[in-house]
Amino acid sequence: MEKSSMVRRSKFPLRKIHRATLSEIRTISLESAGGICYKNPVAQVILRNAMKYKSSFLNEASARGFFYQSTNLDAMDEFLTAKGRLGYLGFDVTAKSLHVGHLIPIFLLRLFQKHGHRPILLMGGGTTKIGDPSFKSAARPILTDEEIQENLQGIKSCLRPFLKFGDGKSEAALVNNADWLDRLEYVPFLREVGKYFSINRMIGFDSVKTKLTENDSLSFLEFNYMILQAYDFYRLWTDMGCRIQFGGQDQWGNIVCGVELIRKKAGNEVFGFTNPLLITSDGKKMGKTAAGAVWLSEDLLPPYDFWQYWRNVNDADVIKLLYLFTDIELEEIRRMESVQGQELNDLKILLANEVTAIAHGRDSLSAIHQTTSGIFGVAGGDPSSLSSIPRYHLERSKAEGISLVDILVESGECGSRGDAKRLLRGGGVQVNDRQADENYRIPETVVAGDFLKLSCGKKRHLLVIIE
Repeated sequence: MEKSSMVRRSKFPLRKIHRATLSEIRTISLESAGGICYKNPVAQVILRNAMKYKSSFLNEASARGFFYQSTNLDAMDEFLTAKGRLGYLGFDVTAKSLHVGHLIPIFLLRLFQKHGHRPILLMGGGTTKIGDPSFKSAARPILTDEEIQENLQGIKSCLRPFLKFGDGKSEAALVNNADWLDRLEYVPFLREVGKYFSINRMIGFDSVKTKLTENDSLSFLEFNYMILQAYDFYRLWTDMGCRIQFGGQDQWGNIVCGVELIRKKAGNEVFGFTNPLLITSDGKKMGKTAAGAVWLSEDLLPPYDFWQYWRNVNDADVIKLLYLFTDIELEEIRRMESVQGQELNDLKILLANEVTAIAHGRDSLSAIHQTTSGIFGVAGGDPSSLSSIPRYHLERSKAEGISLVDILVESGECGSRGDAKRLLRGGGVQVNDRQADENYRIPETVVAGDFLKLSCGKKRHLLVIIE
């Protein structure tokens, strides 16, 4: 959590929140430049089951686990009692697709829209040229204008399944900060905006201190990012009347800078709202596998792989993910909290179905279910009938005699040769539905067009295509 000398904390320190009564929690005082973080697990239960806000959005957002930290919570709650409020979320366009790690803020905006408010999706066509240094160990690569435009179009496509876009009071809008950042003149910008920022305060935020204390290089280019993000908030406030910025917990410092800029420059109060990062029960960030990122774009990750990712989550994470990433009513999910044992598999399938239906359309489920129910007895035939299974292409000249260990590692199914050997020795790998050991090698008789179905356990499958 970002720290600042100007942030006024609650009357109850975080370590005491779990002992506070509901009435005491309700009386927590906050200021616009400050905030509070409900990280204590017991406090989260209290808030989810008991605390009532005036606004329906904050009630459901806290109940589902989207709330991490905010500025002036009481005032924001009052502000959100009226429909049609504007709130924005920014994405820098550093890749052609968003991934599962971006889903918490996306679903938060989905919830914002559900409660009658208008989400703004800010595409960072301008800030992508700078690079956000927050909690990053390396500087962001510099992209060309053409690469940025290509990425921007890909990310727009990722977002459209999750929200309703249009010009209505609760329909989402897409904007690009290159529209104003690319036209800024340096000296006038410093005179108009730069005078409101204290270097002492900026280096006091955790995101900057982390870079400096770990001896990571922080370029002057990157150091400007905080000011530019603050200016984005100012422009959206002046141009569209947007008064809320959403973001992950690692964006707290950047968000607070925007809140303070508007207060100092215009004398108006706006709000910051951060969500927790997506962490699994074993403390790992969600969104990546041994094979790479779990992309939202089906051009980079087939819907079947996306479905399988959710089908295979840890038992301890299922209920949390149902709260965050489905439209299932709260009371229905609460009734599921006592489910244990084999019934958890049914909840994983429910989770996979619901998330995939939102991200890729409900029509995608029929092909996925047909694949999972009917494909795994196939040992040969036409690979086009296995279109939903991920593929690994292998040149014929390299295929003859290659070991299964090499295939498992090179395809990303296993992280190392040691992992692959342990999986094989444990009887966890099948080739064309027959168990294989670590001595298995591709037969010399294979020709281009042949394929092998590789199964790792009961859940992970791969087609090895000979080219």
